[in-house]
Amino acid sequence: MDKPILKDALKLLDHFGNVKSRSMFGGFGIFAGEAMFALVVNNKLHLRANAKTEEEFKQAGLEPYIYKKRGFPVITKHYAILDEWWESPEKIVKQAKYSLEAALADKKAKECCIPDRIKDLPNLRLSNERMLKKIGIQTIEQLHNIGALEAYKALQKTQEMSLSLELLWALEGAIHGQHWSVIPESRRNELLAKL
Repeated sequence: MDKPILKDALKLLDHFGNVKSRSMFGGFGIFAGEAMFALVVNNKLHLRANAKTEEEFKQAGLEPYIYKKRGFPVITKHYAILDEWWESPEKIVKQAKYSLEAALADKKAKECCIPDRIKDLPNLRLSNERMLKKIGIQTIEQLHNIGALEAYKALQKTQEMSLSLELLWALEGAIHGQHWSVIPESRRNELLAKL
């Protein structure tokens, strides 16, 4: 359903260099390198807001994309552009440039601020941190050293109920500082083969 808009958006934003898409949030994230600066979902292009553009987007009547996580609404920084913007592609490109700059700045800020605790890693929560502590993984460094697969196997041995594969992807993503949904299929298959 989102494919025509995705195709048009990728073609329009291609000059930013190394632009690609990945499945994200029920749609497709648009990345320049590793920075996600746009999103195509519900047949609309959403551009990432920054401090400068967020107020402008709201005043122009743009709405942020909202999805549900564990039953709770999560408001993203991505705002759906108006349909009439497609009549002025240069406007989309101009705003997308600001969106890319915001995404790169956020990515750089995250890289300089290394989390102290396991629960602060991407994809993980306090409950995950507690589970890992029970098997002797108390620090981020220990989790990195043991790796996602061995941590998952150790957790499987101690759990009374079976663990979801999503936890394996969450651990792998946490170790690499990324959302579990962007783990490549080849890496997932490699992990499954060793499980």
